[in-house]
Formats: sequence, structure tokens, C-alpha cells
Amino acid sequence: MDEPLRLLHVVPTYLPALRYGGPIRSVHALCRELAAAGHDVQVFTTSVDGPHDSDVPLITPVDVEGVKVTYFPSRVLRRLYWSPAMGRALAQSTAAFDAVHLHSVFLWPILAGARAARACGVPYVISPRGMLVPELIRRKSRWVKEAWIRLVDRPNLEAAAAIHATSAIEAQHITSFGWRLPPIAMIPHGVDDPPLPSKAELSPDIAAAIAGGPMVLSFGRLSWEKGLDRLIAALAEAPSVRAVMAGDDAGGHADFLASEAARLGVTDRVTIIARHVSGADKEALFAAARLFAMTSLSENFGIAAFEAMRRGVPVLATPDVGMSEIVRDTQAGQVVEPTSSAIAAGLRAMFGDPDLCRRQGEAGQRHVIDHYGWPAVARRMAELYRSIASAAKSGAAA
Repeated sequence: MDEPLRLLHVVPTYLPALRYGGPIRSVHALCRELAAAGHDVQVFTTSVDGPHDSDVPLITPVDVEGVKVTYFPSRVLRRLYWSPAMGRALAQSTAAFDAVHLHSVFLWPILAGARAARACGVPYVISPRGMLVPELIRRKSRWVKEAWIRLVDRPNLEAAAAIHATSAIEAQHITSFGWRLPPIAMIPHGVDDPPLPSKAELSPDIAAAIAGGPMVLSFGRLSWEKGLDRLIAALAEAPSVRAVMAGDDAGGHADFLASEAARLGVTDRVTIIARHVSGADKEALFAAARLFAMTSLSENFGIAAFEAMRRGVPVLATPDVGMSEIVRDTQAGQVVEPTSSAIAAGLRAMFGDPDLCRRQGEAGQRHVIDHYGWPAVARRMAELYRSIASAAKSGAAA
């Protein structure tokens, strides 16, 4: 039996920062399963929770479902998650680990973690978490991000022992920069099992949303890169379809979506729930959905769509969604071109055929249960850590 690994994960923010969704929760799920498998897993993060701070002890490890998490303060340059206290801790403790896993790019903790790992001769993995997409970089803070990439992220990535991508699409985005990169390991996100049924009373806005009968659901951040305006435009060509869009509002994008719905005359068929939705409310939305739509401009994986599949809900996705290839291969829904007409045609075909949706949902559910449980994903990640740790020791011995 292999010896347990000592693993350090560095992530800008972490649970219990409940306002954040997919990527942060997936990091915790990975760490939780690695710890459950017997590995010594520690997380260095900040207490930043949007404009506020999580109510957590600082600079002392706390147990979060078996994971040792240390929260550090970030009092200035909070957009970069700058934390001198974390920097000191990384310099003092990184040498004790077999491998370091850095989650994200463009942020100070990743720079600090990479520098500490190199200084100590500890191999590290970087997971860009869908942030190295050329089109998204061009559309948002282009000059700042391009300068940061040139000066910081490119050297960090090229010096890594491995890059972790969650899909073929994300791997293609990363390689498109033309850098001299280490091997890219494609390991998907895992998917949690749904919680047990709850008798909790639904929030009024959720109860109202599901009272209208079957609908297409989009669940996640309400932001421009999610392409929800494409879905709204498609509703004008799919008059029998109703949509519910739920998630945290990013930069007031919910107002833009509401104005688009009004402009196109579909306000009566669009419900926007611009807040964090979880627990019984979240499960009620998935249960009421006939299908799930993910029409993003770019999506390295698409965790919410996998959550839908796990619950037996079929998925309509556009090709820039990382998990779209899985939807296509498993016949768990439809993959359509990112135009309003193509999305509308897919909505009409799926929404108008409940039996088709049921068969597609069952196919997706079987596939997710068989291949995307967190224990299996954690085993694959542990194999990656073990391989880079072994290579580092061999190189040091030589």
C-alpha cells in the first residue's frame, strides 16, 4: 500500500465563503476526499469573502470535514488576496510537503505558493480553473491580465511539475498560448451526490418560480461570460418555453438580462433570481426543471450542468462548455451552436418531448454516477501528486 502523501493546497478563498460557487466548492470536495483516503491535506487560504471576511479563526488551523484549513488575513490589495502572513507561513512550512497544488491564476497567493515551492524544491501543480481563456482575457481587464501573465503566470506555469485541466477544451485554451509547458493532466471535477430530501420551507421566490410548471433552468453566476443573453434571445423563437435563471449577480448583470427580456418581449417567460441559492431551494429548482441550459461563452468544465445530470436532468450546452463533449458522447442532452436560432431549435426539440428528456436525463445520471464520484477523482489526483513527487526526488538524487 502506498504511503500517505503530505499535500498543501493554496487557494485564494475557501469555505465557509458561501457566496462562492463551483470552483471553490470543488477544491474543498477534492481536499475532503483526499483526507478521507488517509492523506495529510492542508489548505492555506485567506478570510476574504467578497467585501467582507469569513468569521473564522486566523493563522491557526481549523478542521473543515477532515481538512486542516488555515485562514490568513488580507487587509490591503484584497482584489489580489495579498496576505503577508500567508507569505511568511508558506516560506516556513512548504518544505514539509510532498507536493503543492495551486488553484487559480492572476492572484497573489498563487505567485507566493509557486515561489515558496520552487525555493524549497517541492513540485507543484497549477489548476487555472478556467481563467486562462484568451477570449475572456481580451474582454475583461485585458492589459492588466496580459501584463500579469507575461511577468507572473507564464513563469509560474512553465516551472510547474504539471498543469491540471478539467476538460479537453480547457487544455486547448492553455496550450493556445504557445508556452513551454509541463505535461497537462486532464482530470475532471467530481460531482457530489444530492443531499437527502428536506422538509425545509421554500423561499417565496423559489416557490413562485417553480409554480409556473416545467421550465429550462440555468443555475450559477449571473455574469456576461455565462451567455444567458443567448438563452433569452432563443426564447423569442421558442414560444412554449419558460426559463428560470438563478445565481449570484455579478456586476449588476441581472439588470441587463431583465432589460434584454423586456426588449425581446419575453419578460413573462423569464424568471431571474439574483441571489445565492442553496439547500432545499436549489434542489427544488433542479426537481422542477425539464432541462438544464448552459450557453456560456466559455466554461472550462460546467459543474452546475454535471449537478443537473447527477439529478437526472438533461443538458442543452454550447460547444465552448467543457463538459459538452460528455453530453454529446453519452446522449445526455444536446450540444447546439451558440446562436439564438440553434439554441431555440434545441429548446423546442427537448422541451416539447418529455419522454426524450427523461431518457437523456437517465443516460446522463448513469454516466455521472459511474465516472465522476469524488473518491475516483481524488484517486486520480493522488496518482498525479505521487508521480511528480517521485520525479522530484529522483531528480534531486541525480
